[in-house]
Amino acid sequence: MWTLRSLLLLRSAAGRSMSQGPARRQRPPKDPLRHLRTREKRGPSWEPGGPNTVYLQVVAAGGRDVGAALYVFSEYNRYLFNCGEGVQRLMQEHKLKVSRLDNIFLTRMHWSNVGGLCGMILTLKETGLPKCVLSGPPQLEKFLEAIKIFSGPLKGIELAVRPHSAPEYKDETMTVLQIPIYSECKSHVSQERRGMEALGERKCGNHQPSQSPERLSPEQSADSASPENEQRFPDDVSQRRGGRDPSLVVAFVCKLHMKKGNFLVLKAKDLGLPVGTAAIAPIIAAVKDGKSVTFEGKEILPEEICTPPDPSLAFVVVECPDKGFIQPIYENAAFQRFQGKADAPVALVVHMAPECVLADSRYQQWMQRFGPDTEHLILNENCTSVHNLRSHKIQTQLNLIHPDIFPPLASLHCKEEGAAITVPTVRGECLLKYQLRPRREWQRDALITCNSDKFIAEAMELPNFQESVQECRKTAQDGPAPAEKKSQYPEIIFLGTGSAIPMKIRNVSSTLVKISSDRALLLDCGEGTFGQLCRHYGDDVDRVLGNLAAVFVSHLHADHHTGLLNVLLQRERALASLGKPFHPLLVVAPTQLRPWLQQYHNQCQQVLHHVSMIPAKCLQKGAEVSNPIVERLISSLLSTCDLEKFQTCLVRHCKHAFGCALVHTSGWKLVYSGDTMPCEALVQMGKDATLLIHEATLEDGLEQEAVEKTHSTTSQAIGVGMRMNAEFIMLNHFSQRYAKIPLFSPDFNEKVGIAFDHMKVCFGDFPTVPKLIAPLKALFAGDIEEMEERREKRELRLVRAALLSSEQVDSELQQKPEHAEEPQSPQRKKVRAK
Repeated sequence: MWTLRSLLLLRSAAGRSMSQGPARRQRPPKDPLRHLRTREKRGPSWEPGGPNTVYLQVVAAGGRDVGAALYVFSEYNRYLFNCGEGVQRLMQEHKLKVSRLDNIFLTRMHWSNVGGLCGMILTLKETGLPKCVLSGPPQLEKFLEAIKIFSGPLKGIELAVRPHSAPEYKDETMTVLQIPIYSECKSHVSQERRGMEALGERKCGNHQPSQSPERLSPEQSADSASPENEQRFPDDVSQRRGGRDPSLVVAFVCKLHMKKGNFLVLKAKDLGLPVGTAAIAPIIAAVKDGKSVTFEGKEILPEEICTPPDPSLAFVVVECPDKGFIQPIYENAAFQRFQGKADAPVALVVHMAPECVLADSRYQQWMQRFGPDTEHLILNENCTSVHNLRSHKIQTQLNLIHPDIFPPLASLHCKEEGAAITVPTVRGECLLKYQLRPRREWQRDALITCNSDKFIAEAMELPNFQESVQECRKTAQDGPAPAEKKSQYPEIIFLGTGSAIPMKIRNVSSTLVKISSDRALLLDCGEGTFGQLCRHYGDDVDRVLGNLAAVFVSHLHADHHTGLLNVLLQRERALASLGKPFHPLLVVAPTQLRPWLQQYHNQCQQVLHHVSMIPAKCLQKGAEVSNPIVERLISSLLSTCDLEKFQTCLVRHCKHAFGCALVHTSGWKLVYSGDTMPCEALVQMGKDATLLIHEATLEDGLEQEAVEKTHSTTSQAIGVGMRMNAEFIMLNHFSQRYAKIPLFSPDFNEKVGIAFDHMKVCFGDFPTVPKLIAPLKALFAGDIEEMEERREKRELRLVRAALLSSEQVDSELQQKPEHAEEPQSPQRKKVRAK
């Protein structure tokens, strides 16, 4: 009885904490990482005998949705080559430890290589890694400065940049040589512009010099007088001043240290050596270094008591993004040192190159120079491989519940014909390994197999699952027919429903709203949004990007906007493939997005011509817009999307965080909260909404944590919808602690649904979505039980803490009368007498 009362009191107190916001107990500082402590114990003078185990593993095989990334393992170090969007998510899913990454190598400053670096650095910081070194193009340093625009100062982790001009890098595992390669097209103003001409950008009739895309970009919109927009340089000047240089890629030659032989203890004993005593140490050191020793007048050769050393091996990572780099690679003298007879034979060359490069006779001749003993690994868009296995598994099982709301995932096929290569090659697959030590071999035991039948069988064996699905389908038959639903808009596709970092089940925030068959917009655009689009639409992804009219960015946290650049770049490619003229994409966002885009544009790639930005503050109720360009962009937004109103309001999260409301000319109203605590401004803006999409980061009972993190619990989110009088509420942005499904609140009713990645709903599905809860509970019964057990343990800990605190108070009260009574002053006596 006491425990139950305590729980009720504690829950009541937690509810009150919404307004009070008391300070939460500070977590203890994170301990130094174990591998770093081990390294410190070795001391600076420690020299390894070379690693025993070294292998390379494909993280991303080069597909359009994931890019190319390589993980290198030794018992001393972990390395990552390239870090595009989605790499962190893949490493988490496939248990490749991020916390051990102390070196990241980048082959060029292109979003396909660095798009996941923002999130990766923030994660490394959270793991407690004190230092990470990034090697590659010189623009890396400016890129890290740009990240700080939205991440803030990266305290707690030292980020060092090793430019390509730096001398060889050496650690416990290997020596790394960086080889800069400049395209033979460097004399042109910009390789990127040449690419744009090839894509047909110059054919666009709207691209007149007097109306350049950059004049419609953020710099000329609302705050044109801000310091970051005072001066901009042409491409050639920018490059001379140390800005972007698309003509540069950096290749890496990695040479493993020779592994010393193993000391043969039994043979040493047979020869009478003092095994087990201090005198054996110098003997072991000498024979491992290949020196003979003399013991008791007898010379002992190293091969008598030591295995032969494992000689040095090398591997090469090279990116050749287009034919302009072939001749410079072919003629590069640094590579020639490792071709033919070399001190360290090259065991493997990793080629990040499109098929047109691989088909070139010069490139094939360069490959042949490494000799017949060298293996060649290809990573490009022709490498078909399943990467996100857990996404496929959960979507296959959800599809059993409702095939329209949970459609099966699609595949993306490369249209480029495979090159005929004279050198034996291996095509990359996710988790494919090439082992360098202890013996050279390909290892395919970890390769992913996507067996849908197995996933279905697993679900069908779960208790009550089949029965609940049948019951759900029976009750859903009363709803609109599938044919009617198909033509019904808007259609909402949840691409990312998790918070903070991309995880194997839920990606970070992004929601596609298809307003009509040929118009759509994105609500937030977290890392990996384009990859999610690829997995949802497959070969149809270009058509979806071609129909994209606008993107709304709610605030500048990395999990809400770092997928934007890839969407912009891939959209340009999509428009070219569809034969459509290029035009900038409308982006509604806080003005603080502008410096990030400007920095990336100046240092890495041209991106400003992709964007026509509308400051989110200009769409607030009562906002005065004095800039004619912004007025024109707002009119374009409303007419293009057939909207009567696009309104924003400030919400209760970080500074400059916005929610939005879309009112269609046909009368429907969609409200999106972004990240926020319960917010009255959002309630007022969203009155009588047809659909509210509201974040529900945390479960009920964690109201205090929700205040600290400025998020909402499930009941708070539902409460906002009820006060708003929303017709239906979809909850999303769940903490990754609820990987598969959140804990259900008592406030759940027939007007509430839970969002999943790749879930597709339209307004006609509102009666059906709540009926999915029973089969969802059956499918995830085990996970729900675990979460409930964790909640009970947490509440018991709170009860014990409350009891302990109560006992301490009682003890203090009991001890008080035992103290001697203080003598009273005459004044106090007079007061008592009165």
